[in-house]
Amino acid sequence: MLVKVFGSAVHGVDAITITIEVDATAGGQTGYFIVGLPDNAVKESIERIVSAIKNNGFERPRTKILVNMAPADIRKAGSAYDLPIALGMLAASKQLPTDTLGDYIIMGELSLDGSLQPIKGALPMAIQARSEGFKGMILPKENAREAALVNNLKVYGVSHIRELIDFFYNEETLQPLSVNTREEFFENQQFFDIDFNDVKGQENVKRALEIAAAGGHNAILIGPPGAGKTMLAKRLPSILPPLSLQEALETTKIHSVAGKLPMNTSLVAQRPFRSPHHTVSDAALVGGGGIPQPGEISLAHNGVLFLDELPEFKRTVLEVMRQPMEERRVTISRAKVSVDFPASFMLLASMNPCPCGYYNHPEKECTCAPIVVQRYLNKISGPLLDRIDLHVEVTPVSFSELSGAGSSGETSAQVRERVMKARAIQSKRFEEKQGVYCNAQMGSKLLKEVCVISSVGANLLKTAMERLNLSARAYDRILKVSRTIADLADSEDIRPEHLAEAIQYRSLDREGWAG
Repeated sequence: MLVKVFGSAVHGVDAITITIEVDATAGGQTGYFIVGLPDNAVKESIERIVSAIKNNGFERPRTKILVNMAPADIRKAGSAYDLPIALGMLAASKQLPTDTLGDYIIMGELSLDGSLQPIKGALPMAIQARSEGFKGMILPKENAREAALVNNLKVYGVSHIRELIDFFYNEETLQPLSVNTREEFFENQQFFDIDFNDVKGQENVKRALEIAAAGGHNAILIGPPGAGKTMLAKRLPSILPPLSLQEALETTKIHSVAGKLPMNTSLVAQRPFRSPHHTVSDAALVGGGGIPQPGEISLAHNGVLFLDELPEFKRTVLEVMRQPMEERRVTISRAKVSVDFPASFMLLASMNPCPCGYYNHPEKECTCAPIVVQRYLNKISGPLLDRIDLHVEVTPVSFSELSGAGSSGETSAQVRERVMKARAIQSKRFEEKQGVYCNAQMGSKLLKEVCVISSVGANLLKTAMERLNLSARAYDRILKVSRTIADLADSEDIRPEHLAEAIQYRSLDREGWAG
């Protein structure tokens, strides 16, 4: 008897429906055969499936069982096909009714006792199931809330194969899970334990981070050890505007595919803040592997990627970020497959100015030779620095500021309010421009339309370009930053003072920093 069951395979951050054909042939040769480009985890599923069937009082099929997974040219990976194959085997051996089996996408990993283990990629699978007109989706209970974000699709969460077998005899034994996506979105938005008000002094750095948050700009903090670079960086998410529902769904898809969603969680409602260690590999940062998986830059999509102690990262690791930073996506190519992962992130980096940390320090003397300082700075290439909009010097905090003698600074909520107003201006400006949501995402053509400067501003920028020997990319970055500064000031025009402030954030282009 031939039976068809439907599963799903994740390709990038999207899913492809897999047809699992199970044919039980009576007489002659006996055994189990899986074809259709399965990997080792899929081939091993037979042992788990047979044990789960026997341990739940069903008869092990003693005929030739042939399992075909179509389309056959797509590699099937992982243990999530256990459940659909098991149901197909039971149906092909006439131990399970087949009337409604083809109405559902079914995925889940089986334990030997028949209980189900969670899977990766439930959200993109559910989206694909709805688009292809399936009645519903059946998957482990831990993934049900995630899949239930998709409306107009019945999602059933099960914890044991026995529940599912009873369901196909009587569909009323299980009730579909219903999730109010908007309600879930607002409930999951958390409050921050850390606040800008905790930081004493550093008003110039707070201002720079406010500009970065308002325009989605990349930034690097340069200063001696103990000046507060990491402390400030960790507070950046507290002033970022909240995710939109569309951004939250995009981010959740990526984390779902990577298996990074906490159990029984439905939606990523906070902007990601990823901080990989400097020993991270190329593939871990940008994505890759035999079966391409999203890397840190994709997990930081719609959020922040923080690289602490930037010169300690391998140069090859940093250089592979250059193209994704421009294109806001990363393409992973293999001999037989090529996948795209979104990578629209804000890069925030920090570094010491030299190995000892005290180059250009106002009080302490640097013990590094000039050539050592230059070699240290050269670990970060010019093309990478060109792609960083704001170079911010972090100076040590004075005792009076540290002891609290100075006035209390602004809270994150106050700064965030200004950031959100600036983002609202940008949203209105770019409402007809697909894929552009903030100033940092403007292309060259849009830059000419939006960033018009006066003759006075043009002369100021020309002087800065000549004195600092800036590149064409740095010119574009200055215009984008100045547009954001004007938005924060609620100014329609980019005035010379906006340009002057943007130019000062090119510290590493000045003589004395980069040679």
